[in-house]
Amino acid sequence: MRRKFVLGSISAVVVFTLLSIFVWSGFWFFLALSLIFIGIGIDDLVQKRHTLWRNFPVLGRLRWIMEDLRPKMYQYFVESDMDGRPINRMDRSTIYQRAKKELDTMPFGTQFDVYQEGYEWMTHSIAPQDFLKMNHNPRVIVGNKDCKQPYSCSVLNISAMSFGALSKAAVQALNGGARIGGFAHNTGEGGISPYHLMEGGDLIWQIGTGYFGARDENGNFSFEKFRDNVNRPEVKMVEIKISQGAKPGHGGILPAAKNTPEIASIRHVKPYVTIFSPPYHTAFSTPRGLIEFVQKLREASNGRPVGFKLCIGHKSEFIGICKAMIEMDTYPDFINVDGGEGGTGAAPQEFSNYVGAPFMDGLAFVENMLRGFNIRHHIKLFTSGKIFSGFHMIRAISLGADVCMSARGMMMALGCIQARQCNKNTCPTGITTQNPQLVKGLVVSNKKVRVANYHEETVKSFVELLGAAGIENPRELTRSHIYRRVFMNEVRTLEDIYPSLELGCMLNNQIPEKYKDDFAKAHPDRWR
Repeated sequence: MRRKFVLGSISAVVVFTLLSIFVWSGFWFFLALSLIFIGIGIDDLVQKRHTLWRNFPVLGRLRWIMEDLRPKMYQYFVESDMDGRPINRMDRSTIYQRAKKELDTMPFGTQFDVYQEGYEWMTHSIAPQDFLKMNHNPRVIVGNKDCKQPYSCSVLNISAMSFGALSKAAVQALNGGARIGGFAHNTGEGGISPYHLMEGGDLIWQIGTGYFGARDENGNFSFEKFRDNVNRPEVKMVEIKISQGAKPGHGGILPAAKNTPEIASIRHVKPYVTIFSPPYHTAFSTPRGLIEFVQKLREASNGRPVGFKLCIGHKSEFIGICKAMIEMDTYPDFINVDGGEGGTGAAPQEFSNYVGAPFMDGLAFVENMLRGFNIRHHIKLFTSGKIFSGFHMIRAISLGADVCMSARGMMMALGCIQARQCNKNTCPTGITTQNPQLVKGLVVSNKKVRVANYHEETVKSFVELLGAAGIENPRELTRSHIYRRVFMNEVRTLEDIYPSLELGCMLNNQIPEKYKDDFAKAHPDRWR
């Protein structure tokens, strides 16, 4: 891109000069104009704040001009959730502001129609907590009775995104941000790359169905390869990916154009072919097998916390996992509940739009089952699904989460403009592409600081909201703290919408009517 700009600039000066001499009389005007544009282009090439300007000098500035010209209401309400509720584009602006440490306030008050169905808000207290005296870096200890190396985890971390889906510069910047801010970086299912290790940030190593980084020549899981990687000091936890919200029931997809020789060597696959991860695991085939696999990975990793990630589908299958846990008296250290609204670099449209429970429904169900089987105290709950802000964290934790994971928010902190070219290898910001000319524009030293800034400011917002509710400890949040307008003149709390279960009710013949059929179908030795 730089070579093209220089050649284009020289050509433009020559053309303007010739035209001015032979056609126009305004020679000096057009020469000065071309030199001004060349000067702007050179400044764009050398600056390190905006990847788009570095990759597309002068032309990249048109995006900012168009954003300023377009109608503001379009800027706020241009997209919709899976259930039709509007997404406030101010969330995106807030991410950029926090990443850049710019002014984090807004004029004119609420940007939503507060009487619109789906509008949500949280309660506040007449006697709020003193923010200055609160813990500004709340953390959660992950690790149960079988864990020998518990991990102190931030309440907000980087959700799973693989090297391959992301560029090497994006991976390195995310990990650098995690190192600066003291939070965790999930590797995604593509394995541990050198770029996950360069900055020294804490890693959650995700093991997907392709077993990348822990597979033998036939693609089966290899404990030997697993041990080689898991005992790196950067690896703090291990996550088994059963399914992800963006394409549950479907394996991961790495388009051929993004499968470079370097990525192929890390994954132990052939380069320049589309990689389809299997839709299911071969290392286990039953709920009991899953829990046995969790325990084996914990032992092979010298007692690191091990958990699994899933998007809720058949409820009986998760109940079967709970039954297996109780019979074996073995529990994952954490369960990560992903939502059907989750994002991805590549997925079939129907899977992305119509398969899997949204994170709020899935999270509420998992929390209820763990309480109903009286095993919640063994397991920490993670969750992900369009978590951008402090309020999103409050809402997730009120439903039962201990830890929040964010992918889209962290990508926007890197500079993602939602060009939606993740699957084409043409991402203009260098984040989701393997094109070296585009990746070159992403300056790791600048972007890792923005990732850390976004994390810091969002957690700060989360703590301020806790204080406003009169709460000091996040575990005091309940579903009754969040209200949703379900109709113009009807408001309900999340407790009304997702009623909590009594501790142990699934074990004491007090199974709620809505779960009786699923409970009867659930079995620890088969999925269905």
